[in-house]
Amino acid sequence: MLLTAQQLKLIAPSLSVAKATELAELINLVAPNYGITNKNLFEEFLATILHESSEFSRKEENLNYTTPERIIKIWPSRFNYTGVGGKKNATAFVRNPKALANEVYNGRMGNKTGSNDGYDFRGGGFIQLTGRDMYNAYARYHGIAASEVADKTRKLDWWALDSACWVFVIEKKLLPLAERNDFITITKRINGGTIGLNDRMAYLARCRKFLV
Repeated sequence: MLLTAQQLKLIAPSLSVAKATELAELINLVAPNYGITNKNLFEEFLATILHESSEFSRKEENLNYTTPERIIKIWPSRFNYTGVGGKKNATAFVRNPKALANEVYNGRMGNKTGSNDGYDFRGGGFIQLTGRDMYNAYARYHGIAASEVADKTRKLDWWALDSACWVFVIEKKLLPLAERNDFITITKRINGGTIGLNDRMAYLARCRKFLV
């Protein structure tokens, strides 16, 4: 199927007409390369990326937290207000995204301890790639360097969309679930749970209404 700008604007009303036109053309160009070609697949995929990217407004993970309270809420096992008990003082990481990314992401997901990997391989794309291992896998798919891919997914819509297709189809293998309309399992595979499910379901309902 072909997605029109009018359909995308109805599903994602925050988009300008110009942006909806640009993105519809991009989706029609990229999605079929990954086998996303029929209505069922478009519905599940589009609903997922619209939620994950806040209607295509977010390509980069925001680690610029403005309060220690928020940092502690997100990572309660890693931070507190005092820096004792084996945890870090969250205040030191307020408005310090590089230090925060390195603290929470280094030593896992292929990121090296004592490096800037956590920050360099922070989330990027409309379904965010995170960690050196995932960026390496996606980079191998395209035959380019992971460091180059990471920068592109956070800055350029084509790469943000292509990487989202790759996550959905190649990394998470969600096409069979999409064919069966198993959106709950898709959400769990992407998110690790059902966070934001109401918002996701609202997008799915609009996709089913407006995609023909």
